[in-house]
Amino acid sequence: MNPASYDVVDGVRTYKLFIGGAWTSSSRNIVADSLNPADGAVFARIQQAGADEVLEAIGAAHAAFGKWGSSLASEREMILLKTADVIERRTDEIRDMLIDECGSVFNKALWEISYVTDCLRSAAGDVRHVMGETMPVTQPGQISMSVRRPLGVVAGIAPFNSPFLLSMKKIAFALAAGNTFVLKPSEETPISGALIADIFDEAGLPAGVLNVVPGVPAEVGDLIMADPRVRLVTFTGSTRTGRKLAVEAARHLKKFTLEMGGKSPLIVLKDADLDYAVDAAAFGVFLHQGQVCMANSKIILEAPIFDAFCERFVAKAKTIPVGHPREATSVIGPLIRDSQCAFIDAQLAEATDKGATIVTGGKHEGRYFQPTVLTGVTRDMRIYHEESFGPVVSLIRVEDAEEALEVANDTEYGLSAAVITNDLQKAMDLSLRLESGMVHVNDCTITDEPHVPFGGVKNSGFGREGGRSSWEELTEQKWITIQLGKREFPF
Repeated sequence: MNPASYDVVDGVRTYKLFIGGAWTSSSRNIVADSLNPADGAVFARIQQAGADEVLEAIGAAHAAFGKWGSSLASEREMILLKTADVIERRTDEIRDMLIDECGSVFNKALWEISYVTDCLRSAAGDVRHVMGETMPVTQPGQISMSVRRPLGVVAGIAPFNSPFLLSMKKIAFALAAGNTFVLKPSEETPISGALIADIFDEAGLPAGVLNVVPGVPAEVGDLIMADPRVRLVTFTGSTRTGRKLAVEAARHLKKFTLEMGGKSPLIVLKDADLDYAVDAAAFGVFLHQGQVCMANSKIILEAPIFDAFCERFVAKAKTIPVGHPREATSVIGPLIRDSQCAFIDAQLAEATDKGATIVTGGKHEGRYFQPTVLTGVTRDMRIYHEESFGPVVSLIRVEDAEEALEVANDTEYGLSAAVITNDLQKAMDLSLRLESGMVHVNDCTITDEPHVPFGGVKNSGFGREGGRSSWEELTEQKWITIQLGKREFPF
């Protein structure tokens, strides 16, 4: 990190805000701790933006938009490609930050970095494909067309679970479209935001195009939502918070996109390859210790294969290594905070009181939760409906594909779903009828690409991110006509 981005106080780095291309301290001089989930120790601190800094950041982005919004596609393309190159050079530094700040295990951190470089290059490639269209007219001698123009200032509110990836995905496509950006990183992982600012700064991004203002969510969020200079707010996080943001956005007539929670189902039909299905299901729920919005935490199995799948899946779960995220062999690391463990403990207690069985796991040491598998889960239990955001999965027996579909759709969420079967007709039928923004056949529920329309339905989201879908959210259409010769008017 650029030495200008932090001060060292009592041996701990205290990071600053990034506004208008410069590192600055909060006028309130309030700092917050960033804790290492592995041991709960303070590994860094960061300045907290107040009203003055948030408004200054919005102002800097608004001022920078005039030039950035009219920049050549090749200029934006070059910056995004250079940013990807900077990330590749700084992979070790970014990996260590993801391990220390959000508890990413070694390989998950490397995957997140790889995705971001791919995302930046994808956005750079799309810069030259923001196109309008010509349209037929009834007026003689008239040419009718539409063009796409950037919105202006876009604000992003990022989550803790994949802070580098999910922040960068929002920023990359917004900048590619010609918008400027204000990032509010998660209060759990604020140093990731400072690192992102430093990376773009090294790549030569003009001052004011990106601004980073960590702070108290309610304070920063309220100011962002109320400011008319912010044209769109893009949020990833809990459904509860997303609902509040949607209300505020409507009140201020502001565009928004929401990517929220999930209770993603994985349907395994009786003709599936069981060993493959077990491997896919395990990855889909235990990646990043289950702290993934797409995690297939509800596995729905046809009765003829239930017992065999359960036996093999439990055996697989017992072999998954739980340990410090810096150990290259660890698959499951620490949950982000102690309160998350307590939340899952309460879910499990309520489920077992009502008749569910914990087949394996159900315990934790500190924030390290063992892979946990339940059977006998019914719809009167919290865990049937609620997102655990931990390495916890319910195995549910159904009689046939129709009942599997009914159970899969019996949720307020609709982010991702998956079906494993060798029957193509059933796979397509279920894919079309599943109430989910994304469906993956013969895979788990966790998959993503920078160019796809990523997003959910129901209480899982509003709008889409990625590729051409991002352009539709991040630009506005303008209709233009040109009259050749003189138009005849009726009076």
